[in-house]
Formats: sequence, C-alpha cells, structure tokens
Amino acid sequence: MLFNSVEFGFFLPLVFLLYWFVCHRSLRLQNYLVVAASYFAYGWWDWRFLSLLLTSTVVDYTLARLIGRAREAGTRKLLLGASIAVNLGVLAYFKYFNFFLDNFVRAFTFFGHEASGLALQIILPVGISFYTFQTLSYTIDVYRGRIQPTTDFIAFAAFVSFFPQLVAGPIERATHLLPQFLRRRTFDVAAATDGCRQILWGLFKKVVIADNSAIIVNDIFGHSDQLGGSTLLVGAVFFAFQIYGDFSGYSDIAIGTARLFGFDLMQNFAYPYFSRNIGEFWRRWHISLSTWFKDYLYIPLGGSRGGQLRTIRNTFIIFLVSGFWHGAAWTFVIWGFLNALYFLPLLIRSTNRLHLGTIGAGGSTVTARDLIGVACTFTLTVLAWIFFRADDVGQAMAILGEIFSPGLFTLPEFTRPRTVVLVSCFILGLLVVEWQGRELRHPLENLEASYAWVPRQALYYGTLFLILYFFDNQQPFVYFQF
Repeated sequence: MLFNSVEFGFFLPLVFLLYWFVCHRSLRLQNYLVVAASYFAYGWWDWRFLSLLLTSTVVDYTLARLIGRAREAGTRKLLLGASIAVNLGVLAYFKYFNFFLDNFVRAFTFFGHEASGLALQIILPVGISFYTFQTLSYTIDVYRGRIQPTTDFIAFAAFVSFFPQLVAGPIERATHLLPQFLRRRTFDVAAATDGCRQILWGLFKKVVIADNSAIIVNDIFGHSDQLGGSTLLVGAVFFAFQIYGDFSGYSDIAIGTARLFGFDLMQNFAYPYFSRNIGEFWRRWHISLSTWFKDYLYIPLGGSRGGQLRTIRNTFIIFLVSGFWHGAAWTFVIWGFLNALYFLPLLIRSTNRLHLGTIGAGGSTVTARDLIGVACTFTLTVLAWIFFRADDVGQAMAILGEIFSPGLFTLPEFTRPRTVVLVSCFILGLLVVEWQGRELRHPLENLEASYAWVPRQALYYGTLFLILYFFDNQQPFVYFQF
C-alpha cells in the first residue's frame, strides 16, 4: 500500500483510531493490531508473499531463541549460520537467481562453449532486501550478546513487519526498535504533531519533487541517444533530486507515521546534498543501510585494523556489496565501485572523517572551501547516479561520453520546458527550507518556535496545496524495487 495513495489515506486514520481508542488498554492487543495492519498493508500489494514474510519471522524468532539457549560455541555458530543461509538464500533466489544464471551463460558463450539457461519468471517481493537485513541483524545481535532473544512472538512479528518501514526502511536494529514493542506506549501530542509535520514534508518531497522530476528524467533518459551532453547532465541532476525526494520522502513519512503510534525510528537521511566530501555524504545518505554494512560486514572483515591496504580492500567490498544490494545488474555494481573510487583519496589522506558536524552548524561561518566541497561532492554524486538510473552499462557509458564532449556546451533542449522551470523552482524551495533546518531531524521540526503564525500557516497550507495539486501524478517509489 503506497503512502501517496487514497487507500493509505483511509487506512492510516482507521488504524490510528483503533490503536489509541480501542486497543489502548492492552499492550499485547496493540501489538496484535500492528501485526494485523502490517500484514494487511503488505498483502495489499500481493497476498501470496505474506507467507514469505511469516516464514522469515518464524525462522529467525526460533533460531534466535535456540542461540540464546545454546552453551557451546560451535552450536551457536551453526545456528547463526543457519539464519544467515536461510535469509541470504531466500534473498539470492528471488533477487539474484536470473542475474547469476544469465552471467553464467554469457561466460560460457564468451569462451566458445554452447550454453543455455531457462530464466525463471520470479516476482521480486517488495521490501525483501529491507526486512531480510532487519531480521538478520536480530539473530546476529543475539549471537553477539547485544540483545536477549525475545519470548514474545507477537512483539517480534510486529518488529519485523511494522508497516511504516517494512518495504523501504529505515532498516531498524532489534536493539533499538524491538524493546519499544515490549513496553507500554502513551500518546504524546507533541510527538504526534511533529510526526504530522514530518509526514507533510515527506509527501512534499515525494509528490512534488520526486514525481515531477521523474517526468523530466524519464523523457531525457528515454531519448538519451538523441540528446546533447548539456541536456543529459540536466537530466542526471533532476534524477539526483528525484531519488532524494523519493527515498528520503518515504523515510520521512515512515518516521512520522511511526511517531503517531508512539515509536521512534532512526533518522535515515541527514541532508546529504550539503555534504563537503563523499565520506560525509555516506554518513548522511541511507544511514540505516550504511551503518548496517559497517557493523555487520566492514567491522567483521577487520574494519580499519591491519593497515591501509586492508582498510582500502574492506571499503571496496562494502561499496561493491552495497551496489549489488540495490539491484541485480552491473550498473549497480559499477555505481558502488565509483563511490569506492571517490572514497579512496579520503582513505589515503586519512580525511574520510574530516567533516563530522553539519556545515555552518551553530551559526558558524560557511567558507568558500565548504561551498566548493559541496559543489564537487554533488557533481561526483550526480555522475555516479547515471549508472543507477541507466537501463544498462552501455547507455550509462554513452551518456557519460556525451556529457564529457563538446555537447556539454550546447543549450539544453527539453520537450517540457515549462515543467523544467516549475520543478527547478520547487527544488530551489526544497533546498532553502532544508538549508534552514539542516541541524534538525527534519526541516519542519522547530517551525513553531522559529516562525510567526502567519508565515508558518502559509508554509503548511502552501505545501498541502502543492501535494494535493500534483497528487494524481503518481510515480512508483524507486526503492520499492530493492
């Protein structure tokens, strides 16, 4: 069930009323409602994959309890290995089977051997990469002793299937979210009000920024072989804002919705396009995934211990795996590889943790060097996004080749020039608002204290008007494919 749909507009208030006015006296009843609502929302897409979600829940709940009871190190490792094998095995089958089969056949053909493979018609379950990583982190944390295995199956099922963040994150850790299902929640008016503001801003980013940008991006990438370098570069820039508005908008809606029910989800985006180098960018973009890879892959590989060469090796592994996590295509792998290359100079010079704070934090001066860093980081990110959006490697290389040619210095040509101007104005407004609120969890968080009543209401109603005006121009969430 899409957040930007009429169905969700009816679903959310109904669940909210049942949660706080019918089930409020019983924690267990509230958790039952969360599970039922979550399975209903997920089944709205395709009810057949509810069994997959339930299987993942049952397997990891059972294995975690067995790990908690086991005393022998070998037994515990065996049980953890079973959890990893089941989770990654299911993910590999649904997401990567045809990719590996296709590349296996191509490899044999390349070396002069006859080979054929029958590609299966496998439907990729929405959100499988997200909830698989969420349940997998639970069994790993139980194995490491960071959390005790829960005996409350309903609470665990609610943790796995929680509908605000089930299909596109944030990827929550059991150490943070699961305990919230085990303690009584009380309605917090201030938190719920701020949650509504965050939902409003998330819908603006999705409906007004991302969906309108998608129209331009689809036009340009759909005719990339007929366009000059300047137009293609503009298309890549619009895609950068499409994917940001799409994914960070989803995260804002998810976090805000969770707050309506008394839950606190982790921040998933922290104004990444204001980053001064690529290291800061990856501390601010898709934070839940970046920290997941750091804790469950980078550190177990040795992290930054063992010298610079090992650190570089581990960093490349992380970025390549991250690219492959996003999709079963070489475009995503190359996208990850490019980001690793961007990161390499920072590692060599030990400047990857240079910018840990927010640009201009606390009213500090924003220097020309900061602005140049932001511009360079954004440019590198835009160029890498071309591989993320392109249909295949050939198209991405052709687009880059045209961008780095005299065609870059021609005037851009658009089939919808008015749309380009309009969306550019919306993006400028987005940047202004987010710059003002860049030290907050979301830019509307401190609106009551920072602005007088009139400009505050103007912002609220103006944003709501734009959302309703463009509501029919629905585009699918980009990250639903992952």
